This record gives sequence, structure tokens and C-alpha cells, in this order.
Amino acid sequence: MRKFIPRTMATQHPDNAVVPKWSKWEIIQGDDEVYEAYYNYSKLDIKEVMWDSEGKDVDLHVTRKLLERFPDFFSKNKLGEDYYLTYRLPNPLIEGADRKVFMETIESITTACDVSKAFYGDDSPCPIFEVIMPMTTSHKLPVAVSLYYEKAVRNRQDIELINGLRVKDLVGLIYPEKIEVIPLIEDMESILNIREIVGKTIDMLNLDYIRVFIARSDPAMNYGLIPAVLLAKIAISELFALSSEEGKDIYPIIGVGSLPFRGGLTPLSVEDNLREYSGFCTFTIQSAFRYDYGEDAVIQAVRKINQSTPGKPKVIDKSDIEVLLRIINKLVPEYQLRIEALSELINQVAELIPRRRARKLHVGLFGYPRSMGKIRLPRAIPFVGSMYSIGLPPEIIGISALDRLSEEEYSLLKELYVNLEQDLARAFQYYSPNTLQYITKITQLPDDVYRKILIDYKYVEEKIKLRESEGFEERKHTVLSELLLLCLKEKRIEEAKKYIEEMAVLRKSLG
Repeated sequence: MRKFIPRTMATQHPDNAVVPKWSKWEIIQGDDEVYEAYYNYSKLDIKEVMWDSEGKDVDLHVTRKLLERFPDFFSKNKLGEDYYLTYRLPNPLIEGADRKVFMETIESITTACDVSKAFYGDDSPCPIFEVIMPMTTSHKLPVAVSLYYEKAVRNRQDIELINGLRVKDLVGLIYPEKIEVIPLIEDMESILNIREIVGKTIDMLNLDYIRVFIARSDPAMNYGLIPAVLLAKIAISELFALSSEEGKDIYPIIGVGSLPFRGGLTPLSVEDNLREYSGFCTFTIQSAFRYDYGEDAVIQAVRKINQSTPGKPKVIDKSDIEVLLRIINKLVPEYQLRIEALSELINQVAELIPRRRARKLHVGLFGYPRSMGKIRLPRAIPFVGSMYSIGLPPEIIGISALDRLSEEEYSLLKELYVNLEQDLARAFQYYSPNTLQYITKITQLPDDVYRKILIDYKYVEEKIKLRESEGFEERKHTVLSELLLLCLKEKRIEEAKKYIEEMAVLRKSLG
């Protein structure tokens, strides 16, 4: 049983513009990721590290390497008790090529437990006892993963091999006895069905508590900024209601990046984020948060989150959920129309975004026909990085559809999305008013979409009363956006890459 629910979780999302000093390469990989986990624990005091095997190769001997290389720290701070290590698995129902990686990663949990017992003693907790399951759309997947471990891993220790010789006689007893599965819920349909997904998981596994991970980046990429925030609000409200009804503890996690489109959590915005996502128990601390700001500021910000309490979410009743769904249904088509028209350019720029992790090819939910026709887009980070780089922050795309909201709808939106105007203001600093003209020279942009994007930015200026930033760094970003598009037009790819990286450093995040 865990001692506490961590408030902070370091992830391996590759959104950092600056490469940390301790990394041997621009791409953080191999033993550098092991050191990174230690750094997150020991220097930054982040209480949990996500070890990600979804879409990337990962070192499954991480527990052994941590304990052997940093014995002084871990002898005083127990892994699995004072600090946590949590695997993110590939979804075997979707990531077909990684099905055996799913199996291999789960198998390694038992080895990690043996290593920990050798280091701490036989009564020590297993260092890894929870796994994150991405793209969960039904209770069946977390239930199946839990039972897979119980039946295919743990229970095989009692299989008789020959003449009374059992598996456990060869490999020893298998621990932990069970694993907890954290469903990661990423698409609109599943978020709206979250009460059933989580409720049935609790019932079928007879759980006392469950952690539930709510995505912010993929919903934003698929549906737009405001729908993504509203879906997170619906999710936390539904989980809070379910917890009260069932008498079970539910500990939600919110997956937030640094730029507003992906959650807006930076060392400078902690209080705003805690207020916006009240009720969430754990916040992801992604790479841009950790490496694109001064270390002292990062340490202070992590401490502030660790010392805070989750608070209570705003409970949204059924009638208000219906209002929110009307808002979402008005905004999503307008956002998707513009993104579809820009998709060719987005993909072109995304290929030039510098890599910060050794990730394999991955197609997110956006690539599925039910989401956005047949277009394919990159992962969320290069998607956002591409949009910022061409001077069109995605937060603003489709925003003029707010004009279609009724007074009731707009009032509820403003009540629930606390930081709406400041998120838009932060994004609008990087809008480049001249880039649309350049874009039309590089890609075929339908006239109606061209006009709609112009209307979005006029809406922000006239209705929300925002203005372009007069700051030097923001103005420099605007100039670099235009230079990037000129380079793309002239096929000067190496120069384009340089400008993309310069812009990322200025805004303190790749995407």
C-alpha cells in the first residue's frame, strides 16, 4: 500500500527547447534517462517518475541502475515508498507492433521487485506496482491488463514443470502480487463516458482506490484548446461525483505541458494552474518545465505543487454538461476545418522540429477517421511547435466561433475556464500578422479558410481586447516566423531548422 499520492510526476515528453547540461546528446536516451530519473528525484524533488515504453525504446533495467549507481540517495529514500516509478505501457490493442513490448515491460516489474528486495531487504515494497495504460476507451482494457499480470505473470509461479518441480523453484516467488492500472483517457467519447469506464473498473477489480489519468494535449490537438479544457472539467467533476457515490477514493492525474494549448503549466504559472485544475491530485512536470527555466525557479515551483492540496473541483450538473457540449459542438468543427487546411504545412514543419527523445513513429488519435477525416498529423508536441513556428498559435484557431455562443453558454464558459483570457494573451504574443500571406505562397490554403483564420485573430483583438506584444523576444519570434516561411519557400531547410530552434528557446518550449 502506498504512503501517499504524489502531487508531481516527471514525464519524458520531449517538449524541452534547451538540452540539459548533463545530457551527452541532443536526444536524451539510454543511461542519460536513468540519470534524469535520479535528478528528478534528488535535485528537483519530483515525487514520481513516469518511465515511458509507449512509442520509444526504454531501459527496463532502470531500477537496478538507479539503486546500484546512487545507493546513498536511495538507501535514505525508498523507491516505491518515498519516491515512485511508474511504467507507461504501449496499448496492445492499438500499437500492434509493440504488443510484445507490453508483455516484456510487465515482465520486468517482477525483476525490479527482486532487485529492490536485494537492496532493501525482503520486507521492502516493490518499486513498481502501477502502470499507465494509454488510449483507454473501455473498462475492459484496465481490467484485462490487471488480470493479465495476475494470471499470466504472477500465477505461473505455481505451474508444475516436471516431477514436482515448479516455476517458482527455478525463478523464485513472483512479486508484486498484483499491479494497479491507471487508465489514461484521451478522446472525447471516452472522457464523456468516464464514469462508466472507471466505475466498472473499480467494481470488476474490487478496488479500494484508483488513479485516473486525463489527457490535455491530445484532446487539444483533436478538438481545440477550449473543448480540451472543458472536457477536463467534465472529467474531474464526473470522477468526484463517482467517488462520492461509490465511497471509493479516486485520484485524478492531469497531463499538462508548458504552452497554454497543452495545459500551460510552467514554473511561473503554478498558482494559476492549481486554481484551473482544482481537484486533480497529480500534475505532470514535463521536460520544458524542467529544462527551459532556471533550476532554482523549477525547484521552488515543484516545492509549491508538492506542498499544495488538491482542493475540490467545480461540480457540474447534468444540465450544465449539456450546455458545455453545445459549446464544444460549436467550436470543434471550426477548429478542425482550419487545421485540415493547414495539415500539409504542419506536417512539413513538424519534420524539422528538433528531436529530444528517441521516439518511434506514432500516430495519435487525430489520424483515425472518426477524428479528422483521413488526414494525419504529428504528435502533439511537434504539432504545437509547428503552429507556433509559422506564427499561428493553435490556441487562437477557431476562436471566433465564440461569437456563436448564447449568453448562457458564454457565461458558463467564463465561469469554468478560469484562465481563458490569460491563456489567450500568452499565446497571442507569438502571433505573426504577416505569416498568412507567406503561407499562401507555400501551401494551397482555401480562400474561405484564409478569411476564417483572419477573423479568429481579429476576434481576439476586438472582442477579447488583446494586442500583439511589444516585448523584444516576442517581436523577435515574429520576425523568425516570417524568416522560417521564407526559408521553406526557398527550400533552405538547414536555415529553417535553426529558426525553429531559436523560436522554441524564446518561448521556452518546443511545443
